[in-house]
Order: sequence, then structure tokens, then C-alpha cells
Amino acid sequence: MLVKAVASFMAIGVASAHMELDWPYPLRSKFDPNTPENLIDYSMTSPLDADGSNFPCKGYNTNTPWRATVAWSAGQQYNISLAGSATHGGGSCQLSLSYDNGTSFHVIESIEGGCPLQSKYDFTMPDDVANGDALFAWTWFNFEGNREMYMNCVDITISGGSGTAGAFESAYPAIFVANVNNGCSTVEQQEVVFANPGKQVLYGGSVTSSSSPFPSCS
Repeated sequence: MLVKAVASFMAIGVASAHMELDWPYPLRSKFDPNTPENLIDYSMTSPLDADGSNFPCKGYNTNTPWRATVAWSAGQQYNISLAGSATHGGGSCQLSLSYDNGTSFHVIESIEGGCPLQSKYDFTMPDDVANGDALFAWTWFNFEGNREMYMNCVDITISGGSGTAGAFESAYPAIFVANVNNGCSTVEQQEVVFANPGKQVLYGGSVTSSSSPFPSCS
């Protein structure tokens, strides 16, 4: 019993650190009442592995039974909410979609600077998305602390869209990827300014619409 209690305490301690997506429910989230106990990730707030071995989605997109937790309609406004206490001074975040189960993600909104200093962010699902099953992702590059990439992914279904997966991927930029052994690293105390932020952009911290992209990564 003592060992179990200690393990539970450690799990709670890990889960309270950093930040995580709590709505919509990401894969293996403890917030999702329908996640089987044996699949819950109590360290959901931890970043992706620095060696890139569990990019994207901590690998959960390939080993978790598919189950949509939200059904969204094109052209409508929705929100995400975030839980946790260690915001690491903010940073920059992106919201993206994948129609190929995580092989590629394309940005529908960028939040440059000051993310995740708010607990909730609004976005509009574009009119020209493709209908059907998709992966939705929240990614975050922290302002303070170790150079890390955070990523939570969600199984969703989309309706009412006017586009195709191929057209969407051509029209929307790929997500920014760094700090996962891919040749690109962020810099502490410098907010990420995405070279290709997409069509919906929110500005915070010291970032404005005239800020130059940083860092410079191919």
C-alpha cells in the first residue's frame, strides 16, 4: 500500500508541472472520463523527448485506439483550454490539423508570444478544411527553462468543410518543429516568431505583427 501511495503521489506531482491541453480531451488524457485507466498518461505535461523519438503526439497517434472526443464544424468558433501551473514565462503556440495520422500537421492558428499565459484561447475552424477524421494538435515552445517542445493531440471529426485534405495541406503551412533533434532549436528568453504562422495569428508578450521570424530554421 505504501509503494502504491508513493507512486500515486509521484504521478500527481509530475502531472501538476508544466502545461497540458485539457479541452478538447487529448489522447490518453486524465481529464477524459472515457480514457481507460491503463492508458492514462499522468505525465501529459511533460515535453516531447529531446531525441525526437516520440514526435509527434508522444507516439499516441499510432498506439491508441481511435476515438473522436469532439465533432467540429467548419466556419465555427471554438476554444481550447489549458491546465497546469508552470507556464515558463509564456512562449509561442500553434494549433494544427493532420489528415494523415500525424505524418504532417498544418497550422490553423498561431499564438506568437505570451502563450500559454491564458488558460483559454479561441480559434475559428477554417471553411476550407476537409470533412472526416483528423488529428488536432496543440504545440508549445516555452520562453523560460530548458529548450523543449510540448505537444498534445486530439482525435476529432470535422463536418461542413468545403475542401479536400490535399488542398488544405497546400493552403496551410506546416507546423514549426524544434528541440526534438531535428536541427532546429529555440533560444531561452526569446519568443518564437513563426516564419509561416498561417491565416489566424494572435500576438502576445513582446511579439507584434512586425516582429521578424525567429529562430531561422529551414
